[in-house]
Amino acid sequence: MNIDWHAFTPWSALAGGALIGLAAALFALANGRVAGISGLLGSLVQSGSEGRGEKALFLLGLLVAPLLWGLFAALPAIEFEAGAAGLIVAGLLVGIGTRYGSGCTSGHGVCGISRLSPRSLVATLCFMGAGFATVFVLRHLLGG
Repeated sequence: MNIDWHAFTPWSALAGGALIGLAAALFALANGRVAGISGLLGSLVQSGSEGRGEKALFLLGLLVAPLLWGLFAALPAIEFEAGAAGLIVAGLLVGIGTRYGSGCTSGHGVCGISRLSPRSLVATLCFMGAGFATVFVLRHLLGG
């Protein structure tokens, strides 16, 4: 394995991780709820759910933040090596996984592990392991 030292950006990655943690902590303190994106989105589209305004604003912030960043710095090029069918299948599998796992990477991996939730630790180990295995199979066994 070779590391591209020109693309190695530990400080911006650390700052991004700190901002994610800060946003999740502030959301939990202000709302008493976990900032799991799949749960927020799911309850936003449910009729009669509470706190729809702050949920919508939180999710809107996720969409607007890269646009604001683009005003001050160049955004990286978006590249997809998979075709449209691969992206659709991947999206469906992620959606199914978040329903069966009762949460997503932000809910379990960021918020759940920080609360020392055993269920979130197991869920995070499962989806990270599945991701590692998928990349290994696609890149090394199938040569994709």
